[in-house]
Amino acid sequence: MVAHVAALAEQNPQVADMQRIFNSQRAAYGLRPMPSADERIASLKRLREVIIKYQDDLADAVSQDFGHRSTHETKIAEVLTSLEAVKYASKNVKNWMKPQKRHSGILAMPAKARLHPQPLGVVGVVVPWNYPIFLAIGPLVGALSAGNRVMIKSSSFTPRLGETLKRMLAEAFSEDTVAVITGRGEVSEAFSHMPFDQITFTGSTNVGRTIMQNAAANLTPVLLELGGKSPTIVHESYPMTDAAERIAFGKCWNAGQTCVAPDYLLLPRGKTDEFVIAFTAQVSKMYPTLVTNADYTSVVNDKQYSRIQSYLADAREQGARVIEINPANERFENTRKIPPTIIIGAKPEMLIMQNEIFGPILPILEIESLSQALEFVNSRPRPLALYYFDNDSARADYVVTHTHSGATGINDVVTHVGVDDLPFGGVGPSGMGRYHAYEGFQTYSNMKAVLVRSSIYSVRYILPPFNKASHTLIKKLFLGQ
Repeated sequence: MVAHVAALAEQNPQVADMQRIFNSQRAAYGLRPMPSADERIASLKRLREVIIKYQDDLADAVSQDFGHRSTHETKIAEVLTSLEAVKYASKNVKNWMKPQKRHSGILAMPAKARLHPQPLGVVGVVVPWNYPIFLAIGPLVGALSAGNRVMIKSSSFTPRLGETLKRMLAEAFSEDTVAVITGRGEVSEAFSHMPFDQITFTGSTNVGRTIMQNAAANLTPVLLELGGKSPTIVHESYPMTDAAERIAFGKCWNAGQTCVAPDYLLLPRGKTDEFVIAFTAQVSKMYPTLVTNADYTSVVNDKQYSRIQSYLADAREQGARVIEINPANERFENTRKIPPTIIIGAKPEMLIMQNEIFGPILPILEIESLSQALEFVNSRPRPLALYYFDNDSARADYVVTHTHSGATGINDVVTHVGVDDLPFGGVGPSGMGRYHAYEGFQTYSNMKAVLVRSSIYSVRYILPPFNKASHTLIKKLFLGQ
């Protein structure tokens, strides 16, 4: 609601400045409502250049915000993937922009029908803390490819990264094209109330509901990427060593603070011990030490650390067996590092099975059959991702067609997000809308329908009065009368 933002702006200089930037972007869009392909590619090129230039600054800022985050993880999962997204969009934007021919239909003939992709205007992007570079740059790439102006609200949990991102993008773009908004409290509240032409939000389901409610007051379309509990199913025929290697990567990367991390594991009855041995060996191989290991990431802040510890305490109280993988037998006091942990005997009523974990904790439930596993998954909210391990393609296809999720990985976890030709997003409680790939270009475009009539006006043959010979012919040929 514009009035709400205006009231906040009178009390808060940061909100007033944010409103000023929005007005400047709206005015700039009005002057240049349809940037050419060359202009868009030039924008993407400038973005690529500053990402490369600032990659160390970005990695250092994120690590400081987290207390410690592996710079290698940041450069692989955020910098490299962002650069690949820019490269992919730069290569395809000219084709994406081309009008698409459509069939005009009998009632409009002779005429030409087509779709014209048109920028929406000013796009707002609300960025989470867990991947604050990639989840800012990804929507930015889609929005710039579609010809929009963009305002990015960085997470208050990663303030150093927010300031670095702001400095980086200011070097590449004028404020009326791309701007980063920092701050918390009233600034965050006002951002979602602004009359953007589209809002992209990545974060929790509860905050997503608030974003959607605020956007509804302005009839602003939203893209929500909300995460959830992504299940992983391993068929009894699949080698447990291979499954453990791939699942350990997804669960330990960024200390499990990934929206598409494997959240819980469904194993065939009697396979848990074999998996635990293989998983422990793989984790120990990747992280022989943890506390001072620069490759192993901390939990982002005290709030998130306490939340995860409360899940572990609840699991212990309810009788679960908790196995910490701590190869060097280290102590973790005065750190926010949590060792990779397995929960054996997890129950659906435990907190760790009720809430998205967002940490290096892996609950394991045993199942009697694949059908029981699918029944368990389908009885719960639809996840952002589902992972299935099986070399039998027929069974894998069955899982794909008999479950609902934003994405499905077969014999793999997490990496589908980095495949630029695949759209990314959730379904139901895990989100709505898609970005990345051509579908992302569509999200940030108005796919305007255009019908061009010829000089022959065929509609005159169906005008009243309805007793002409043409009406009789239409009824006979098309209506079966």
